[in-house]
Amino acid sequence: MMIKTIRLRKTGIVMLVLVIAAVVLAGVLAAVSIGSAGRDGTQISTEAQRQAFLKRMGWSAGEKFLEKKTVTIPETFTEVYINYNKLQKQQGFDLTKHKGEKAVIYTYQVKNYPDRKNDDSIVCHLMSVDGQLIGGDVCSTSPEGFMQGLRR
Repeated sequence: MMIKTIRLRKTGIVMLVLVIAAVVLAGVLAAVSIGSAGRDGTQISTEAQRQAFLKRMGWSAGEKFLEKKTVTIPETFTEVYINYNKLQKQQGFDLTKHKGEKAVIYTYQVKNYPDRKNDDSIVCHLMSVDGQLIGGDVCSTSPEGFMQGLRR
């Protein structure tokens, strides 16, 4: 059996601790950055930002939104908002953080939904507060409709 020992000087130990601390700090910062991407930190205040976001999610949409409306997120959620917020939480959003706030909802026609290309009933909603994305969905407005998260 062979044993090898390493003798570190005080400055070597300090340098090793500093390197480990830097690696841990970089990992924490990266995790925080990845965790907030596409959530409350995504800016969608301009048409170009909204189009770029839709493209990142895999959607081809009309050149301009079909509708823009302002809503107030209720202080008390009804069953509809509770269920809708479940979908938002699956995507990393949470509308309970925005209770009582005014939100802008942009509606876009989706042109490339799988097996339903150019189906006029497929739309995407992007919800924002102060220009930041707080939620959204892709859905069919037809009688046999569906609703899903933003990612294709």
